[in-house]
Amino acid sequence: MKVVIWGCGGHGREVLHLCEQIGIEVVGFLDERPEFKGKVIDDIPVLGDLPDILHLQNKVKVVCAGVGSPQLKKRFVEKTKHYGFEFSDPLVHPSVYISKRNQIGIGTIICEGTIITTNVIIKDFVIINRRVNISHDDRIENFVTISPGVNLAGNVTIMEGAYVGIGSSIREKITIGPWAVIGGGAFVKEDVPGHTLYAGVPARFKKYLESWDTDGKTVS
Repeated sequence: MKVVIWGCGGHGREVLHLCEQIGIEVVGFLDERPEFKGKVIDDIPVLGDLPDILHLQNKVKVVCAGVGSPQLKKRFVEKTKHYGFEFSDPLVHPSVYISKRNQIGIGTIICEGTIITTNVIIKDFVIINRRVNISHDDRIENFVTISPGVNLAGNVTIMEGAYVGIGSSIREKITIGPWAVIGGGAFVKEDVPGHTLYAGVPARFKKYLESWDTDGKTVS
């Protein structure tokens, strides 16, 4: 499988690093910003936007989880569908054991040091960053980003588009609502409503967040 990666920033380059570890050839980065087209980053060319690579349509798959923002991931997924490109298979570091009782969706990225136990469902275009602990019966929905060092206890549900900050911990049987954000280092002991920011120890409500459509524009 040859791939192109959406985004040439820090996370995109980490995805490149993961691809090199698992033997997947990266043909280039994608970036909507015209000034980045033609640059070479970490020895890989920035090819431009999807219309610039239509000649590669049946030759590469697209990694949409090369950016940490759940909103951008969703928008890149819709754009990739629109142009008829195929999504990449899950990219999983070889140190991560995936049992037959786990489900991993398309376009998902799971980085080194992650521990996944049993009956875990991880849906599409999810980022599981380095050294994340995911316990039994957890469910992680589409477009979620989980930062390095996060600990999820059992029976946790993280709904679509949520962002869980670095080093945070979530108690058992907790639900994180859609498009919510958990601040770094937080300890979450109660359900978090959608479109809110929770932070602190214990995590408390900080503010409401704007809603987003698939184009990354605010709708409420």
